[in-house]
Amino acid sequence: MPSQTLPASEYAALFVSDRPLVDLRAPIEFSKGAFPQSHNLPLMTDRERELVGTCYKQQGSAAALALGHQLVHGATKQQRIDAWLSLFAQHPNALIYCFRGGQRSQITQQWLQEAGLDATYVAGGYKALRQFLIGTIEQAPQQQTLLMLSGITGSGKTDFLKQRHEAVDLEGIANHRGSSFGKRVSPQPTQINFENQLAIALLKQQHASEHTLLLEDESYLIGRNALPQTFYFAMQQAPVIVLETRFEQRLQRLRREYVEQMLQSFIARDGEQQGMASLRGYLHQSINAIRKRLGHKNADELLQLIDNALAEQQQRNNTEAHLIWIAELLTKYYDPMYQYQLSKKAERIVFRGDHAALNQWLDQYSVSANSTRF
Repeated sequence: MPSQTLPASEYAALFVSDRPLVDLRAPIEFSKGAFPQSHNLPLMTDRERELVGTCYKQQGSAAALALGHQLVHGATKQQRIDAWLSLFAQHPNALIYCFRGGQRSQITQQWLQEAGLDATYVAGGYKALRQFLIGTIEQAPQQQTLLMLSGITGSGKTDFLKQRHEAVDLEGIANHRGSSFGKRVSPQPTQINFENQLAIALLKQQHASEHTLLLEDESYLIGRNALPQTFYFAMQQAPVIVLETRFEQRLQRLRREYVEQMLQSFIARDGEQQGMASLRGYLHQSINAIRKRLGHKNADELLQLIDNALAEQQQRNNTEAHLIWIAELLTKYYDPMYQYQLSKKAERIVFRGDHAALNQWLDQYSVSANSTRF
């Protein structure tokens, strides 16, 4: 029977629907970059792939194919078929793919057919899917109207974005809050995976017919993840709305994020006793990351205030003392830096207001944008 393949015209629907994928590439390939809905069930291990690759270079494709069948046969072959069948039992609409949609996909498809299952593989494989997602990011500024959300540190921009259907949360995708205190307990995605997840989020926005794309006004780097250059350049030209929040609210929010939530995450990972030590390390590391810009004297004073607050927290289970160093950090570092950066974007600012005012303005803006579009 002819091979069942998913054509490139179906790539967008594949990602928008979160259709399960079976990634047949070796683990080393998968670890460098994959898709959120993919499961790595390789046709060959890293070592087997290395041996076949060497054989291909030295003796050609026929010899490499023969060696592959020699390495993956008998019980080993059956174990891999069983793993694929098990996944298809859970996800009957899954698709298979290898790097280019070539021999690995075709061999797997044939073996599954012999086992009684008709599977479809992705035409072009991982390479074509990846190129499609890169193109999605590059074309997004032409597909939607970008709008940047700015706001001073602690103003609650992430919470605001989560309330808005127009928004894509770049920091959520990067798993980083975007500042020196932005590191989370769990690691950031690889650069490739960050780009893949960003593209999929953009596709879902476009599929929902959202004309406006609301993004936080980020730096080029979010932790270790870099925004694609074309996309970032478009962000730098887009209109800006500014979220305004009272100083006391900002203090309470940052205490919750930097101290209380991080401590809970460290305890979950490291245990009760080590959790507090991990929190201290995180806070010290965050201050030292901006030591030069703070000045050594200010940095040392902040570290002492942090240690005092941690001692109070351990002795009395009270986090109030953390508000002291957070207030100092805002007034001496974050607020002046933010005001300077915002002054350079003054011509692009189209609205300022608190949470309620911004929500009302965006509701009207979205209605106007969509009516203009259609």
